[in-house]
Amino acid sequence: MAGNIELLSSVLATAKAEGRAALVGYLPAGFPTVDDGVRAVTAMVEGGCDVVEVGLPHSDPVLDGPVIQTADDIALRGGVKIVDVIRTVREAHAATGAPVLCMTYWNPVDAYGVERFAADLAEAGGAGCILPDLPVEESEVWRKAAEQHGLATVFVVAPSSRDERLAKITAAGSGFVYAASLMGVTGTRESVGQEAQDLVRRTRAVTDLPVCVGLGVSNARQAEQVAQFADGVIVGSAFVKRLLDAPDLETGLAGVRALAGELAAGVARRA
Repeated sequence: MAGNIELLSSVLATAKAEGRAALVGYLPAGFPTVDDGVRAVTAMVEGGCDVVEVGLPHSDPVLDGPVIQTADDIALRGGVKIVDVIRTVREAHAATGAPVLCMTYWNPVDAYGVERFAADLAEAGGAGCILPDLPVEESEVWRKAAEQHGLATVFVVAPSSRDERLAKITAAGSGFVYAASLMGVTGTRESVGQEAQDLVRRTRAVTDLPVCVGLGVSNARQAEQVAQFADGVIVGSAFVKRLLDAPDLETGLAGVRALAGELAAGVARRA
């Protein structure tokens, strides 16, 4: 079975045709449990997310801030495994019809087996993989497997990336480009700065792929700001926080759904 890279491209193109940015939501698999994680990812789409990223929890998530680290720790202590991540992708896609990507560090994929991981993710209906710590120079084995199985390979670019580096990274990627709006780890921030806008401008100069901005967006106002210049707005920590802060699961799911609705309204407001 081929993966859903074409569905991903279609959803991003539809958002653009509607004159808005796409809303991309992130949650780690296995948080708070595997079953409840599937419900939470489904709630994001029900609330208004166009695309979802399912995180593969890692014991040393170097790019992730304290909120996502806490969620990863809960998932890992709950015994989450790669098969649970694949199951989350499968069930979330089946429940929503939305494109579902896996966001993961490289080590777990390498240990699981590159071909096996690509095949299993595609069979589950996955749309692709975001690999924040895989250097483009070392990515050929993965990219070949991903292409063979109809999966996008999404690379992360940062404000520190020089123009020639941006060109090299984006030429190897597919689906979209993940633009990290600020240097450092992920997490909610008070404002999303000029750095992000400049990075999107420079990235667009070297690729026709959609450019989606993440790392720091946490509310509708920020989503609206980013939607003025990006093709997609990625939100992770704010969704995780709704679940972490909730007194019970149902309240948390309602919070996730409501936040998605607020953010969806934000990305639809373009000047």
